[in-house]
Amino acid sequence: MALLQEWRDYAYGEELNKTKEGQKLWKRYFELEKGIYEQLLSSPDEVVTGTVKELAEKYDVPLSMMVGFLDGINDSLKTPNPIEEMEEDTVVSIDIDLETLYKNMVDCNAEWLYNLPQWNELLTEERRKELYKEQKASGTIIREDRKIGRNDPCPCGSGKKYKQCCGRN
Repeated sequence: MALLQEWRDYAYGEELNKTKEGQKLWKRYFELEKGIYEQLLSSPDEVVTGTVKELAEKYDVPLSMMVGFLDGINDSLKTPNPIEEMEEDTVVSIDIDLETLYKNMVDCNAEWLYNLPQWNELLTEERRKELYKEQKASGTIIREDRKIGRNDPCPCGSGKKYKQCCGRN
């Protein structure tokens, strides 16, 4: 079984998420994730490459949590990694698209990540605000089909009020 599936089965399992152990797991994961991002964002031009196991050792995190991290960041990379087939010895690369990463952090409501002080050096405050607004607006659904009122003109084009025409039934 690929590492990613093992991580998903464990971390997102219903039994675990309803327990204190599950809450502790996620608390620890978010702390480790924040530490990795702090390091990555401190040298944003550096493309980090290595096997999954080497990266887990480099960032001093358990292998399973490194897999979870790679899963989470994959959509924010210039070239995504083959995470579905990932094993310990799979070579991965972390080449971050900063604006995409910021928007994805906003989308996940990961305030502890998109408010890291390292962002101050990478994107201007104005750009971060623009990206924040773009991301929040992208989730807004605009409903175009408005309800026809009883006294509105009938949509069939007869010129009568809706209540006197197609809305009569």
